[in-house]
Amino acid sequence: MDKLRVIVSGGGTGGHIYPAMALIKRLKERDMIDDVLYVGTEKGLESKIVKQAGIKFETIEIKGFKRKLTLENVKVMQLFLSSVGKSKKIVKNFKPDIVIGTGGYVSSAVVYAAHRLHIPTIIHEQNSIAGVTNKFLGHFVDRIAIAFKEAQDQFSEKRKIVFTGNPRAQEAVGIKPNDRLKELNLTPGIPTVMIFGGSRGATPINKAAISSMDNFSNENYQVLFVTGRVHYDDVIKKIDKKYLNSANISVLPYIDNMPEVLPDINLIVGRSGATSIAEITALGIPSIFIPSPYVTHDHQTKNAMSVAKNGAAKVIPESELTADGLFNEINQIMNDEGVQKKMSEASKKTGVPDASDRLIKVMTTLVNK
Repeated sequence: MDKLRVIVSGGGTGGHIYPAMALIKRLKERDMIDDVLYVGTEKGLESKIVKQAGIKFETIEIKGFKRKLTLENVKVMQLFLSSVGKSKKIVKNFKPDIVIGTGGYVSSAVVYAAHRLHIPTIIHEQNSIAGVTNKFLGHFVDRIAIAFKEAQDQFSEKRKIVFTGNPRAQEAVGIKPNDRLKELNLTPGIPTVMIFGGSRGATPINKAAISSMDNFSNENYQVLFVTGRVHYDDVIKKIDKKYLNSANISVLPYIDNMPEVLPDINLIVGRSGATSIAEITALGIPSIFIPSPYVTHDHQTKNAMSVAKNGAAKVIPESELTADGLFNEINQIMNDEGVQKKMSEASKKTGVPDASDRLIKVMTTLVNK
């Protein structure tokens, strides 16, 4: 088939941006791109990430609606209509074969504009609970790609829904075991648990990990504790130096290219964002999820339960998190190879290692209609 001209739009958080970037990467690997344009906002995280990747980038100005009826929403609606107008110009100039939205306010204007211009459109919903933007766009697009089967209940247009998984999964599954643990002050080949509360870190998870250091120091497995850059200095002050010097404990603020470390991790403890789950399950890693209670519609809990129901993960609500409870859950898994094996197999069954290719198939089917 002819190569594709593709517009991708998604922004606000990494959860919307990284799946889009993974899809673009896979299209390039398969030599299926004639040209690609990413449309985002200048202030959003996407501006930095997309530009660094050397992908064409254009911006529109848009804001999200407030959940309550306010005068501010009138201004937001005016901004939306003007951004649809600018998006139409961008689409007409670029002449895409297809337009894909991965969530965030910016994608609402871009995908809606493409729909109005009769360009094939897809939205990708990463979470088990659909975002406001994707719920709105679901009425207009040609296909709704989902990463959790539970998300299909969020859309009334059932005939449009297709389960593809999250493109980040396919990106992660290609990573092989390596020696990166050596760079992180640990020994490759020794069973390792990673405790990580997300890029900014999570205070409750950090507190529980700090209080478990004495217990961890006596175990045969290694602990890779990633605090988040914001919390690192404070965490280091609270940990006894003898634990920081322990051969089986490494405390770091952040790990660049985090997915590269995952194939050598036996257990992950952390939040249950959609991107993390896609990577973890693609590689079949057992996990203990402590969902963030601060996200919209508590979607991280729904994400975590979706994985846990198959035996691939344990879930500890943040309100029930204690140092002893966390240590005991980690110990039960790390000291029992049989439990690890069962959880790993269940995790792999949950994962979608060909997620990008599935989404690409949906794209090509629409373009060739």
